[in-house]
Amino acid sequence: MEDLQHEVSADYGASQIQVLEGLEAVRRRPGMYIGSTDSRGLHHLVYELVDNSIDEAMAGFCDHVNIVIHRGETVTVSDNGRGIPVGYHEKTGKDALEVALTILHAGGKFGGGGYKVSGGLHGVGLSCVNALSEELTVEVRRGGKIHRQQYQRGIPVTKVEVVGACAENDTGTSVTFKPDAEIFDEVRFEFAKLKSRLRELAFLNAGVRITAIDEREEPQLERDYCFEGGIRSFVSYYNKNKEVLHPDPIYFSAKRMENGEETATVEIAMQYNDGYNEDIYTYANNINTHEGGAHLEGFKLALTRAINDYAKRANLFKDKDSSLSGEDIREGLTAVISVKLQEPQFEGQTKTKLGNADIRPLVSNTVYKGLSEFLDENPQIGRLIVDKCLMASRAREAARKARDLTRRKTALDSTALPGKLSDCTEKDASKCEIFLVEGDSAGGSAKMGRNPKYQAILPLRGKILNVEKARLDRMLSSDAIKYMITAFGAGIDTEFDVTKLRYHKIICMTDADVDGSHIRILLLTFFYRHMRPLIDEGYVYIAQPPLYRVKRGKMQCYVYSDEELDEKLKEIGPDPKPEIQRYKGLGEMNPEQLWETTMDPEQRLMLKVTVEDAVEADRLFTLLMGDKVEPRREFIEQNAKLVTDLDI
Repeated sequence: MEDLQHEVSADYGASQIQVLEGLEAVRRRPGMYIGSTDSRGLHHLVYELVDNSIDEAMAGFCDHVNIVIHRGETVTVSDNGRGIPVGYHEKTGKDALEVALTILHAGGKFGGGGYKVSGGLHGVGLSCVNALSEELTVEVRRGGKIHRQQYQRGIPVTKVEVVGACAENDTGTSVTFKPDAEIFDEVRFEFAKLKSRLRELAFLNAGVRITAIDEREEPQLERDYCFEGGIRSFVSYYNKNKEVLHPDPIYFSAKRMENGEETATVEIAMQYNDGYNEDIYTYANNINTHEGGAHLEGFKLALTRAINDYAKRANLFKDKDSSLSGEDIREGLTAVISVKLQEPQFEGQTKTKLGNADIRPLVSNTVYKGLSEFLDENPQIGRLIVDKCLMASRAREAARKARDLTRRKTALDSTALPGKLSDCTEKDASKCEIFLVEGDSAGGSAKMGRNPKYQAILPLRGKILNVEKARLDRMLSSDAIKYMITAFGAGIDTEFDVTKLRYHKIICMTDADVDGSHIRILLLTFFYRHMRPLIDEGYVYIAQPPLYRVKRGKMQCYVYSDEELDEKLKEIGPDPKPEIQRYKGLGEMNPEQLWETTMDPEQRLMLKVTVEDAVEADRLFTLLMGDKVEPRREFIEQNAKLVTDLDI
């Protein structure tokens, strides 16, 4: 925190609040400002306010942020920063606090000198939250006074008033808002969704305490996040359930100075584990840059060069002309890269790719120097890392040979498709779907019941390989996995090309029992680890076959849960007693029943697989599917009470 203190180059006062444009458009087109009006957009309101507080922390003036979800779905975000400026604003003739809340892009981050590094520029901040709130109250503690103003749908209903006194050193901002039900599809905050972002921000800002409270629960839920180790703690958390090659994450940092002023900082933490996955998370001004960018490029180049150079210096190659590829070196690596810079430029499809080319050499030089020194000073760890990379190289060569067997000559070369696949005739991938069906019996019913124009069937015999515990070469020796790779037509891992995908709906259709659930999680583990774009693009679904058929006379219906069955039985009454059939598996349905309940687009229910929190998803896949037994046992014991319908 001390390193960033001097980034504030001028007093932060009313004169720094600059006006760029008005606010009216936000309510008309909210999706343009917060992405959507669904659950994601709703939670974005909280993130906007928290980001403002974190900007104060990055400037060195805040070390505690508090978020409370109240009953009635109102939220309060408060901090102990400097407090939003108050006082007369010359350009508008209004109080600076009202300007900040009513004029879009009015703030201290647009050249006024209040902030040198800010994560808030990716959104539109407090004024946007105000515009989309049914009610909002802001309180500022500043200069020994407590200032308050209230709004309804972005319109002030009171003036900025002094409502009390406080100590001179007691400063900060508190905003309480109620999202507008006229704007949002549903006003219901998910505590778990907020927790993941708050935990992430605490990791990225060492020493900042973030407290989250949910008053809607009895007793109320409370989470307190503060990590003195910063991103080192982030990497340790990520590797918690993995066997690591060295006990502590490797860490290095640097800053760039121009004309005596700090213009950028970089922090990197990395640790190897004995797994086979590469997990690198990149951030720019606390924003998760999912698509990477210049900082990731600089890291990868320097990492490859540093480890190859070290292996040669230490005579760890059998052949002096040998070298390791970047893929070999990144196997089993967990890393967090966090850069903070003055003018971040975001590019890419989702504006989450960092485009600042000048950050690349800063990251690259920092990594090469820091890692080279670490390896020279820790030769035992250096040898372990290089040995793992060499093993990865040998396995990758074996995998390359196995992968060649799964490749098809062209996307439409049906002669190369697996024999068990019953393909569809449609060639437009956006209209095609493939059902991954548990067992030959259900596969036969699905094949007879499907619409062959756009529905393909791939039966899977038994449980597929758990890829969490298998290297690529062993994985590609599994027939079921080879069949899926070949049928999908898009490759795997770094070669995966989503544009070559032959089906835009990949549907896991398994029995509604323990074995079916296990097969489904094995499939999802494979997709998440080796075909991640399938999930990111929304192409993976889970079929929802019915649990019961209820029949009385000519009346027949299907129900999908025990609760729905109870409701249906109450609805039709006790006399005469209906016939109830419990489906233990898909194979018990004839083709017509399977079509009308589970495969017909007009009737079926399906769940789309999404990832809201990649770090937590990865942690859970490792915990549930990895080698360590004790953490998995603890998880089951802690969550067993949540299982309400266990059919063994």
